[in-house]
Amino acid sequence: MARTGQLEVLNALDKAKTQWYHFTAIIISGMGFFTDAYDLFCITTVTKLLGRLYYYDPTTGKPGSLPPNVSAAVNGVALCGTLAGQLFFGWLGDKLGRKKVYGMTLITMVGGALASGLSFGHTAKSVMTTLCFFRFWLGFGIGGDYPLSATIMSEYANKRTRGAFIAAVFAMQGFGILSGGAVAIIVSTAFDRAFHRPTFEENPGLSTAPQADFVWRIILMFGAIPALVTYYWRLKMPETARYTALVVKNTKLAAADMAKVLQVDIEEQAPETAKPAGNDQFGLFSREFARRHGLHLLGTTSTWFLLDIAFYSNNLFQKDIYTAVGWLPAAKKMNAIHEVYKVARAQSLIALCATVPGYWFTVAFIDRIGRFAIQLMGFFFMTVFMFALAIPYYHWRGEKCDSGYCGGQHTVFVIMYSLTFFFANFGPNTTTFIVPAEVFPARLRSTCHGISAAAGKAGAIVGAFGFLYAAQSTHKNETDTGYPTGIGIKKSLLLLAVTCAMGFFCTFLTPETKGRSLEEITGENDDGQDEGQELQSGGGFSSNRTTPA
Repeated sequence: MARTGQLEVLNALDKAKTQWYHFTAIIISGMGFFTDAYDLFCITTVTKLLGRLYYYDPTTGKPGSLPPNVSAAVNGVALCGTLAGQLFFGWLGDKLGRKKVYGMTLITMVGGALASGLSFGHTAKSVMTTLCFFRFWLGFGIGGDYPLSATIMSEYANKRTRGAFIAAVFAMQGFGILSGGAVAIIVSTAFDRAFHRPTFEENPGLSTAPQADFVWRIILMFGAIPALVTYYWRLKMPETARYTALVVKNTKLAAADMAKVLQVDIEEQAPETAKPAGNDQFGLFSREFARRHGLHLLGTTSTWFLLDIAFYSNNLFQKDIYTAVGWLPAAKKMNAIHEVYKVARAQSLIALCATVPGYWFTVAFIDRIGRFAIQLMGFFFMTVFMFALAIPYYHWRGEKCDSGYCGGQHTVFVIMYSLTFFFANFGPNTTTFIVPAEVFPARLRSTCHGISAAAGKAGAIVGAFGFLYAAQSTHKNETDTGYPTGIGIKKSLLLLAVTCAMGFFCTFLTPETKGRSLEEITGENDDGQDEGQELQSGGGFSSNRTTPA
């Protein structure tokens, strides 16, 4: 009877029509990713300002800039916190339930965002230290949102539109990036008009207004607002019916919770708490898990790792792009606050033209052509455009001159750069988030998604910092202040193209999950036996399971 009741609950979820609560869940879960993207990306709009405020040395004749170790810490500590949060909250979401943990991540994010803007100290070192401390905990909360939001949305959705719903949650990142740019533009414009200063070239000492210290704090603290807005609604969300039915084993409560938010026809079942017999209770480190899902976990972790190396390395040559097309003048030709405006505007233009459309193309096509095909296509075109940028790099960029870069094909340069972002988001940046929420059993789903996401953040750390040093010029006098010589941007881009190609081939370790229920994919309705269809890597299924005697 327990198995029959369980099947009725799960079948009702899979056959449920798209309803208003599905869109409500997208907004509630998606606002977490809106906040995530805002908090992780807004720091790039203010790092130059932090350098001017706290590390200006009049003897150099140049605007202040963050030393390499400080820049790495300020930009990377949130990624380290995110990695830790993905592992911890992913595991906790399977142990305590999605609902109980979901509010914890949001409170951590709110506290981290507010505290980041209140970073204190009497010296540059103390301010940067407290900022890094608070941004670690901000990242810790952000990390928890990855496995929980993906798992909750996958377990609420019906099988027909599950991919689009999870992709829509992730696509809110695009709006978060845009909002980060918009807030930075509004705040910097307001302060620049109220406290206008000459450019650094005109008067180095007066080019940084003392009030600029409020600019970066306001921008960072604003990230707490969208998280606070959704906190109440997260607390009102019931536990997912799949977790209650498959992990807690209480089909009556699962049916009751589902009836609160979805219009479905199902008879309530008697509560059942006994664990079924069989081998469907295998753990993460068991041989049975390795046999069933080992390749899947290898596929989800490797593709996410490789993707994030390339994705987070893409900003290494932004300064060349922005300077070449005239979006970002030389630092000496701007005052400190106006530089925030220029950086935010340039990032917003790229996000608006390439990043956001890529996300929503995935939402539109994910349940039509499938995860596997979109991921292959995305890695393929990222590889193509990386090679196309790298091989004739100086032809596209032009040669250095007084006004920035002269000659070159700047329009083509920007278009190809934008297309790498477009196919990252209409490709593996979205699908690597979706697939781990579908291919693992309910009792390990959040944990495995957290492991996959943490592998991605490890790749982000490699991309953002390993390549930051590698991409430095081979000529000492052309490196950024404080950095050693590297292999240059052209060779770095070639390495990133090879990284994308590796992601293409690792995609064959991941399965296609389009159009199937979560229980079909994981085999959780096989009553403890090895029956049914076994999910294969490389985008297919096989029927090679046998029933033990």
